[in-house]
Amino acid sequence: MGAEGTRNRPRGARGGVLQLAAATLLFAAGYAIANRYQLTHNVLYRIAAGDMESAVRAMLFLGVQAAILFAALVLLPGRWAALLLVLAGASILVNHGYSGIVGEPVDGGTLAWMIAETGQAGNAAGQFTAPLLLAGAQAAAALTLFAAARWLVRSLAAPRWGRGIAAGVAAMLLLPATLYRHADVWPEAAERNIPGLGWDLMTAPPPPPRAAPELSSDPAAKTPRHIVWLIDESVAAAPFARLIAPRLAGVPHLDFGVAAAMGQCSAPAQVALRSGVDVRRASPAIDLRRTPSIWAYAKRAGYRTVLIDGQTAGAPQNLLLEPERALIDDFRPMPGGIDTDRTIADAVNAAMKDDAKSFTLVVLRGVHFQYRDHYPAGAIPADSPVALQYDTALGWSKARFFERLLGGVDRDAVAIVYTSDHGQNLTPGALPHCSREAVRDEFRIPLLAFLPDALAARYAAAPRRGHSASQIFPATLGWMGYDPAKAAALYDNDLDRPTARYVWFGRTVIPMGSDTHVTLAGGPDFPGN
Repeated sequence: MGAEGTRNRPRGARGGVLQLAAATLLFAAGYAIANRYQLTHNVLYRIAAGDMESAVRAMLFLGVQAAILFAALVLLPGRWAALLLVLAGASILVNHGYSGIVGEPVDGGTLAWMIAETGQAGNAAGQFTAPLLLAGAQAAAALTLFAAARWLVRSLAAPRWGRGIAAGVAAMLLLPATLYRHADVWPEAAERNIPGLGWDLMTAPPPPPRAAPELSSDPAAKTPRHIVWLIDESVAAAPFARLIAPRLAGVPHLDFGVAAAMGQCSAPAQVALRSGVDVRRASPAIDLRRTPSIWAYAKRAGYRTVLIDGQTAGAPQNLLLEPERALIDDFRPMPGGIDTDRTIADAVNAAMKDDAKSFTLVVLRGVHFQYRDHYPAGAIPADSPVALQYDTALGWSKARFFERLLGGVDRDAVAIVYTSDHGQNLTPGALPHCSREAVRDEFRIPLLAFLPDALAARYAAAPRRGHSASQIFPATLGWMGYDPAKAAALYDNDLDRPTARYVWFGRTVIPMGSDTHVTLAGGPDFPGN
């Protein structure tokens, strides 16, 4: 018996080593799946660019985070380990869901943008069912491999749990987040970056106060009693010109042709519209939280400020922060299904017949993907091409919209701008907007104005190309009674000329945490590839 026991001990030791090696391989495979985008962008791309030092540093920091997660899973008792897996899985799922569609890693600006766009979560789920299911499968595979690795190690020996081990595990789990935020190391791994970035957002300093308007309006100026901005959702210039513009042939209005959006995503485009952009001097150091907003100019000129949102039933969306919210006299959420925009047209029509001065910004429901949610079921075959779905949605959204908006209104008393937050890429299989490598169609938007004759005369010779949505802000200031030349010098040319400079923003449109720069580009050429 003694000799036999002696012979079995080495064999048992070898089995334990093999089991530990198998557990390590399983965990490494799961970690590679979970962090495929971190590995691709921070290691493989760095190697391809010849930046071996950065690739090695990124790989080492990912290795540290992997070792800590593995050790924590082994040391934690069952329920605590399960909780850690749930939290890690949720973070991994968000990473794969976003990066699998857009093709770039999640960062603080991205997370803030996703939070701002939560109202479109249902549309995104319907449009991107396949990639989101793939993301779920990959997250599940990673968690399964993690759990299997833990089981193999703990079947060899289950560590005794105690306060000392608990404190050590907590310290280990917090260490990477501390290093990431205070040392020159990156990237933060997929299993922890969403809680980490969420913490950054929650602990960020409160938004700074907005500056007061730099201009004073002329109280003697003849101004429209009501000024309205109609900001549609995902309405592209070409389909609008083909389907909707012909219906306006008998309605006096100005068509400024294809204009450039200030972003191919809703939140950045809307923030820039409301904030005003000094396009000649704008750089990534700009902070649109500090600029005088359109609401401040409207109030100084004696207008009651109104925000109507056809997309949300809750708090204001599109990164409308508290200092800006405080300047809005009346916020009215008005979602109402596929007939939302016509309901809003009726509400604005009634308001424009009031004697009190008002400035109203309307966020329309429009035609955000998935397009089949924006027209009656059965209107077209369910398997219709995406372009037909889009056309049908746009036709339903704007059917009799302008007739109901303008019916019985004193046109000499109102000034209305109609545009869209961004365009659409209707190529089959493409991300319609907010893509990583934006194409021009994502920026191509309609730009129309319905103005009193005296104001419309300013734009009789205006070109029908070369405009940007950035010009709406200074043009509106002129209509409110501010000096048009001074407004143009502060922001952009009036609509009687092309833009002074195209400027457009990415998802990070306001500074996040310690990062004082935003995603901004500008130049003489229309944005997009």
